[in-house]
Amino acid sequence: MSLDPALRSRIESLLQSNRVVLFMKGSPDAPQCGFSAKAVGVLNTLLPAGYGHVDVLADAQIREGIKQYGEWPTIPQLYIDGQLVGGSDIVVQMAGSGELHGVLGLPAPDRSPPKLSITPAAVQMLRGAIANAGDGYAVQLDIDARHNAKLQLAPVDADAVAVEVDGVRVQTDWLNARRADGVSIDWVDDERGRGLMIHNPNAPPAVQAIAPADADARVRAGTLRLVDVRPADERALASAPVAFDTVDQGVEALEALPKDTPLAFLCHHGGRSQQAAEHFRGLGFSEVYNVVGGIDVWADFDAGIPKY
Repeated sequence: MSLDPALRSRIESLLQSNRVVLFMKGSPDAPQCGFSAKAVGVLNTLLPAGYGHVDVLADAQIREGIKQYGEWPTIPQLYIDGQLVGGSDIVVQMAGSGELHGVLGLPAPDRSPPKLSITPAAVQMLRGAIANAGDGYAVQLDIDARHNAKLQLAPVDADAVAVEVDGVRVQTDWLNARRADGVSIDWVDDERGRGLMIHNPNAPPAVQAIAPADADARVRAGTLRLVDVRPADERALASAPVAFDTVDQGVEALEALPKDTPLAFLCHHGGRSQQAAEHFRGLGFSEVYNVVGGIDVWADFDAGIPKY
């Protein structure tokens, strides 16, 4: 079946709007399938200033039409200069080989091994795990864009970026290699639990708790930006007596702030605000707070705020 001319024109307009266009499920900030997430992980690393993207879940005509247009049956699909590159597996493969960097006019990927340290206790544990798994296994280290680290055993990959520490092969890919610089791996058996513990110095600092009185003082002093994540009907019942931002129109404006902007998040009791704070921490904001107890506890500090 031939592609409707009007739909073809729409697709060509989208391709002409940006040199790089990813047809995907969801958005780069919130991909809605694992394959889209893989492609986004590559493009976000190579093109931090952004790229064109189309959420096919929001447009059924485009979702089916792009499959016909490029004669490619799956989503996501990456186009560069109007030409189809391929789906997520091809994008990852081309990025790993450096071919995608060349197409985009970027320097080849840095494939130098990451600088890792493993404590003797962790080395002993990992050696035992590899021996039990059988020949041909290594420790796979993956660190996502939000610096969450994961260790697992995986078959030795000759194309991986690998480093050997005291006889333990740790492998990753070029996307993770620089994120892994400085990572230390330890084995703990104490009040923290029992197992491997990964310390990643590249990860943003943890979300901090802040009392309402301290948040009030810092906002008034101009050293903290308060964000109330509750909807307008809740804020109408009780609101902080200081300047604050909301997310009524989305979070894009807040996400565009300098990453060293001190942010504190507020809700009714502290649950929703903790989730919002973790989101901004994951984006790389270096000073993020959650107002302990939310507006409910703020009302204990300020009698002028009603409880609900």
